[in-house]
Amino acid sequence: MKTSIYVLLTFMFLLSCENSEKDRYTSMATIQTDNFEEHPGKILMENNCYVCHNLAASHDDLLAPPMIAVKRRYTSSQPTKAEFIEAIQTWIKNPNEANAKMYGAVKRFNVMPKMPFSEETIAQIADYMYEYDIAQPEWFEGHFNEMKGNRN
Repeated sequence: MKTSIYVLLTFMFLLSCENSEKDRYTSMATIQTDNFEEHPGKILMENNCYVCHNLAASHDDLLAPPMIAVKRRYTSSQPTKAEFIEAIQTWIKNPNEANAKMYGAVKRFNVMPKMPFSEETIAQIADYMYEYDIAQPEWFEGHFNEMKGNRN
């Protein structure tokens, strides 16, 4: 009888030790996931810019050029982060043909409407665009390479 009790207690002890380690590991994984925070510019870009600069639209159904096209064009003529942010702010605050850098986009889509974004919002979006790889439509690379020499 005593042997049965010892075997039962030992078995229960082993099972309880194994479960507590799993629970602790799961909790740590949850904590690490909860600490992840996206760049505020990414969220602002997705909520505001993608309304027109839609990633899901086909080339023929676009309302505006994809954001990756904007990034590539502006980084080619504004190589520093400060110049890039300033150029994006200038365009968003007062979009017009005179200060356009994407002539083909203006020709195809017209000048974008003036947006009521604060300088801080524009700076956060531009900072994200400059610092991170941003998503692009599947068709973009082929189109970009085809149009590379055509800066009209």
